Amino acid sequence: MRRSFPILLGIADKSPLVVAGLRHIFAEAGGFEIVVTASDGERFLDAVRRFSFEVGIIGWEMPYLGGREVLQALARFESAPRIVVFTGTADPRAPQEAMRLGAAGFVGKQEPPERLVEAVRAAAEGRMTFPFVRFSEVGEDPLATLTERERQLLAALGSGRTNAQLARQLGVSVNTVKFHLRNLFDKIGARNRAQAVEIYLRYGR
Repeated sequence: MRRSFPILLGIADKSPLVVAGLRHIFAEAGGFEIVVTASDGERFLDAVRRFSFEVGIIGWEMPYLGGREVLQALARFESAPRIVVFTGTADPRAPQEAMRLGAAGFVGKQEPPERLVEAVRAAAEGRMTFPFVRFSEVGEDPLATLTERERQLLAALGSGRTNAQLARQLGVSVNTVKFHLRNLFDKIGARNRAQAVEIYLRYGR
């Protein structure tokens, strides 16, 4: 069921034409309100500090700070918007890297506008939208650095167990489980439990 109030957006892209196009797309789609726009990653981060919005749509290749650097910086924010990367980059590693750095979605500029709109709606609802990536082709596996215990924890999250259930299963406190989960999330580039489960379901089996 769709929410009845608008999703608040922030947009960052080096091209004024792209920003204008995004304004038109989301006005036509309905259910969105654009709070702020920026022409580069540095100005976008400043907007995050000054304004409140739920989802940011950012380019991958921008002046001063690109999408990679923006996502790295947002990891240090207490309450950051969810990010959908909207880009025409030819870098095959970009979707995987964006996911590892905590993005909620990745959409190519060659895709239909409806794809971006749906990715933004999904991000606002706590879901992820990424193209299929074969990690073997780009030489990296987001789960490669996990210990056996961390893999067990991730698998348990994927089966829907709560922190309390994990604590009972492992014979430790809930705070200890939270500590291990924070380390796990840092390693795989997940901001929260939902993203960690999404990554596990996509790549952990």
